Amino acid sequence: MISRYLAGAALAALAIGAAHGTAAAQQGKLSGDMIRIGVLNDRSGLYADLGGEGSAVAARMAAEEFGGKILGKPIEVIAADHQNKPDIGSNIARQWIDQDGVDVIVDVPNSGVALAVQEVTREKKKIFLMEGPATSRLTGDACSPTGFHWAYDTRALAVGTGRAMVQEGGKTWYFLTADYAFGHQLEADTAAEVKKAGGTVVGSVRHPLNTADFSSFLLQAQASGAQVIGLANAGGDTITSIKQAAEFGLTQGGKQKLAGLLLFLSDVHALGLPVAQDLVLTTGFYWDMDDEKRAWSKKFMEKTGKMPTMVQAGSYSAVRHYLKAVEAAGTDDGPTVAARMKEMPVNDMFAKNGKILQNGRMVHDMYLARVKKPSESKGPWDYYQIIRTIPGDEAFASFEESGCKLAAK
Repeated sequence: MISRYLAGAALAALAIGAAHGTAAAQQGKLSGDMIRIGVLNDRSGLYADLGGEGSAVAARMAAEEFGGKILGKPIEVIAADHQNKPDIGSNIARQWIDQDGVDVIVDVPNSGVALAVQEVTREKKKIFLMEGPATSRLTGDACSPTGFHWAYDTRALAVGTGRAMVQEGGKTWYFLTADYAFGHQLEADTAAEVKKAGGTVVGSVRHPLNTADFSSFLLQAQASGAQVIGLANAGGDTITSIKQAAEFGLTQGGKQKLAGLLLFLSDVHALGLPVAQDLVLTTGFYWDMDDEKRAWSKKFMEKTGKMPTMVQAGSYSAVRHYLKAVEAAGTDDGPTVAARMKEMPVNDMFAKNGKILQNGRMVHDMYLARVKKPSESKGPWDYYQIIRTIPGDEAFASFEESGCKLAAK
């Protein structure tokens, strides 16, 4: 039973009604006479705030736009906690597909878990929509015909924050890296961009996932004398390392700067502007950039009490695009829907004229941002100043550069 793998986390399910109409009047060929969407993520640990229940809410918001039905059949959204463990994540994914009729798996922060789930969805020929994981390997050597990497990846983060910090004078780098697939890839991609921009890497140290004490790691970074300490971690680990760096006075005097290589709005909210101010980051979404984003984000906040992160907004966008493809294809067959998704541009509040490469990479603009000082913020959640737009073709690797071995069109 799936409850074996939930470890007390709630299984949230929503069969969305169709009282307000349907997205299509015709009947379609859907397995199980419905579309079942499984949001698989960290719902209780260090990545819960950046995805968690918020990603499930976002998926439901996409389903609601279709009136809760597709091709005349109901849409259901369920959710489970992978606990940041690849074996648990892959076991849930396998049971969802084999026994519970799940058609598409969504989110899956933690690159190690995502790589494991990608193997299951590839084998089962099911759609995998990835908004939470970062490693560029998911559309590189580990790519899948039915896998889609949506919101960001380690290459885009490196191009944005890594390149910008070197251009601002941060020529020498030391990495504090989460010791699993995501951290390793983020360090590697950022180091490559730092060197391309004329910088050097003087060293690195790896820390366990979800550690409470960064003191020894931060002292090693301080002793390196590097101008930039690159935090190749995320979620709770980023929050804790930044807080402890401030407590140690690591950046006082201006000789060393922190680079939060993956920083989410939820992290800044948890840190507070007095601690987070002036951090540079790269993001694929910010709620206050235009009227369309603000309107959607207001609806999200009404449901959750929080403004959405890039991952949560990406979950809405990816599920919406998937449902449009099912509607256009007239089926939920994985390879058929995947092909249709790659043919269709992505146009919604998350991305304009986004395109999906043959390896499943959704290419869209990214944004270099700076965290505002407390005096610059006009109110709650007013945290970012957008410095520049990074065109999608600059941010993300081309299909040819990715290392994916799928046949090109």
